[in-house]
Amino acid sequence: MTQPARPRAEPFPWDEAMHAGLGLLRLPPDQFWRMTPRELAAALGILARASAQLDRAALEDLMLRFPDASTV
Repeated sequence: MTQPARPRAEPFPWDEAMHAGLGLLRLPPDQFWRMTPRELAAALGILARASAQLDRAALEDLMLRFPDASTV
């Protein structure tokens, strides 16, 4: 009797996780490596929710309230 084929698991995306933890969240390396993948996902969820709430009208409002300084 043959065993049913198991779905192949994808390898963990270490490059993306390191970019997110060390680059976006600016975690110190020792703190990043002590996190579980679930903790990292929770920390990144905060960024995703914050950026999802910024629609075009909110962006334009921010641009009016905080214009870029002129470099000329």
